[in-house]
Amino acid sequence: MDEQTTRKPYQSDLTAEEWKVVEPLLPAGKFGGRPRTTNVREVLNAVFYLLRTGCAWRLLPHDFPPAGTVYDYFRAWSRDGTLQRIHDTLRRQVRVAAGRNEEPSAACIDSQSAKTNEQGGIDGYDAGKKITGRKRHILVDTMGLILGVVVHSAGIQDRDGAKAVFEKIRNDLPRLQLVWADGGYGGKLEEWVKRECGWVLEIVKRTDDVKGFKLLPRRWVVERTFAWMGRFRRMSKDYEFHPETSESIIYLAMINIMVRRLAVA
Repeated sequence: MDEQTTRKPYQSDLTAEEWKVVEPLLPAGKFGGRPRTTNVREVLNAVFYLLRTGCAWRLLPHDFPPAGTVYDYFRAWSRDGTLQRIHDTLRRQVRVAAGRNEEPSAACIDSQSAKTNEQGGIDGYDAGKKITGRKRHILVDTMGLILGVVVHSAGIQDRDGAKAVFEKIRNDLPRLQLVWADGGYGGKLEEWVKRECGWVLEIVKRTDDVKGFKLLPRRWVVERTFAWMGRFRRMSKDYEFHPETSESIIYLAMINIMVRRLAVA
């Protein structure tokens, strides 16, 4: 078990109750090798600090483990699927704690365009939002918890981006029957979803005669999830070179949110 550090805590640190939630889900050290000396709790604290403050990896405070070590753990957990497994496990726990079935029967999909910077990598131009960068395409349940995420060029239309999300998770959600979406997902995608996934894609349209802001049924849930993600300054732009890394950042943000929720349940 990792010992807690004696340094002065940051607001982004895991509390003792939060660490109890996430510790059993982390992979153990490799068998047969040199014993692990890195405090894994401090690795997570460093990653959550980076997410909250928006700093670069190399600018992590010196009282955390070395930045290279923290990044190596993050990269390893991203590549071997650890972050997604932890995320999906916590999502089921949050649903059960709320008195729901651990698997959802309904969901909502939407995308958010984010600017990129000089880091490079895949990007494109979103003519609708007038943003050059990437789209974060997420599918959430009725509680706003993420079921699937794909980050892709902002130049890809929502209908095509949604297909990538659906293809990625269609075998992982056995109870899913209904997906809500806005008008940008209408048309041939509705038929494709029914044929390929066996779900109903229901388009929630805005009434033409309503001016200004209007809270639309069901669609507000996914917008709230984007608002949750906005609390993390690292996500103010897409700073990552690989879209897969951007997806891992999203999973980490949701892990942070769900761990805090379970710790006080």
